[in-house]
Amino acid sequence: MNPSRPAADASVRIAWAADAEAIAHLQVKAWRRTYADILPKELLAALDEQAFADQWRQSLATPADARNRCLLGLAAGTPVACAATEPSDDPDSDPIRDGAISAFHVDPDATGLGHGSRLLHACIDTLRADGFTRAVMWLFSTDDPMRRFLTESGWAPDGAHRELDLHGDGAVRVKQVRLHCSIDDA
Repeated sequence: MNPSRPAADASVRIAWAADAEAIAHLQVKAWRRTYADILPKELLAALDEQAFADQWRQSLATPADARNRCLLGLAAGTPVACAATEPSDDPDSDPIRDGAISAFHVDPDATGLGHGSRLLHACIDTLRADGFTRAVMWLFSTDDPMRRFLTESGWAPDGAHRELDLHGDGAVRVKQVRLHCSIDDA
């Protein structure tokens, strides 16, 4: 590095298996703060950061598809955001044309500083480089800040919705809506 040239203090890069703990920490912290009014407190308290880290490490070391990627947003070298991109597996999607952002987390203490926008642009660039022409993302139907962030970035609801049963016993159900945007350069 040339000491006479300033280094960027905000960037996005591909995540490695060694980043699994940082990604899990971001995910748990973001979920606990962002979804405090959406998900039950006991569910959020029970989030297991080590279990998430193990899952991230496995998926980063041996991705299920060559187009599965995890991006890490950095501020002065410290992870402050993460996202995962992959082919969409929705039943009504075309896995060649439709790419999904399946995870998107910004450290709650770092929101409003441009990290989310930078990460979203990097996700779109990554999906486009992988040959996708449309991007989709599912979000909780009551997550108004995320919906606003995406719609201000050109995304729109596509009419798809679903309900997730988080415990498999019907005790905790959450509704989600799908947003999409065209990423075709043509």
